[in-house]
Amino acid sequence: MPDVAGRPELLVLRALKLGDLLVAVPALKALRREYPEHRIRYAAQEWLRPILPLTGAVDDLLPLHGLDVPIPLEPGQIDVAVNLHGSGPESCSRIEALQPRRRIGHAGPGWDGPPWKDGVHERERWAGLLSWHGIPADPLDYRLDPPSAAENAPEAVVIHVGAAYGSRLWPADRFADVARELDAAGSPILFTGSRSERQRALAVADAAGLGAECVVAGELRLDEFAAVISRSRLVISADTGAAHLASAYARPSVVLFGPAPVSEWGPPPGPHIALTDGSRRRGDTFATDPDPALLAVTVEDVLAAVEKLEAL
Repeated sequence: MPDVAGRPELLVLRALKLGDLLVAVPALKALRREYPEHRIRYAAQEWLRPILPLTGAVDDLLPLHGLDVPIPLEPGQIDVAVNLHGSGPESCSRIEALQPRRRIGHAGPGWDGPPWKDGVHERERWAGLLSWHGIPADPLDYRLDPPSAAENAPEAVVIHVGAAYGSRLWPADRFADVARELDAAGSPILFTGSRSERQRALAVADAAGLGAECVVAGELRLDEFAAVISRSRLVISADTGAAHLASAYARPSVVLFGPAPVSEWGPPPGPHIALTDGSRRRGDTFATDPDPALLAVTVEDVLAAVEKLEAL
C-alpha cells in the first residue's frame, strides 16, 4: 500500500480547527516515532496547511472540511488510519470506508480500543489512546518548531480579540480597557484575529485609543501568526488557537474560558493563567452570546493576572 514515492501511508482524521490540532500534537509526534517510514497525512481544513510543518510530525494535509463528505481516497490506499476526530459513527464509518490495514481509535462497534471517557484533558485523551494501542505518547510533548518568519515578528503584548463562536467572545470594551491600561504602562500592543474579525479588532484598538497600525488581524498567514505568538511578550486570548499557540511556544498567556472546562482544554504547566468562573458555566459552545463563566472574568482579573506573570 505505498504511495507514489514508495512509502506506506498513514492517515490522521481530525477535521477540526487550530486548537484541536495543537492539542493533538503529542499524539502526532508519537505516530511519527512509531512509523518513521510512513507518509503521514492529516485530514483537516485546508487553512491549517501552513502550521503542519511546525509539528515536525506531518508530511502533508489532506483537505477535508468536516465529515459531510467521504474522505477522498481509494479503499486500500491507507496502511494505518487513526481516528483523532472522535469516536462516533460518522468518523468511524469514514475511516472504515478506506479499508486500512490497521485502525487506531476508541472502542466501538467493530473497533478495538479504550472506552471514551468524558472529563479528560484533550492532550491526555489522544496521547492515552495511542499508548493503549502500544504507541508510547507523552501528553506534554506539545511544543512546535520555531516558524521561519519569527525573525521578523514584533515582541509585543498580543491581544487576540476573536473566537470561533459567540460563547467565547469576551466583550470588546473589556479588551479595549485592558489594552489601554497596558499601553499606558508602556507595553507595545498588537491586536490579532482572523479576516472576519478584523473590524472587531479595529474597533477594540480605536476604543483603546490606539491606531490601526496596531492591528494585524486578517493580515497574517497562519505560520506568520504563529511567528507573532512565538516572539510575543504576552498573549491575552479567549480559549482559542492563539492560546494554544502560546502554550506551544511557552509564551506567558492569560486565557479566558467560557463554555469549555479548564480541566479539559486548559493550558499546560508553565507561564499561563486561566481565568473563568466554573460555577456559572452554561457550557453551550455554539451559543451566540458569551458564556456566563466568561462574562464573570473582569478587566481587573486580567490585569492582575498580567501583573502576576510579569513578576515571574
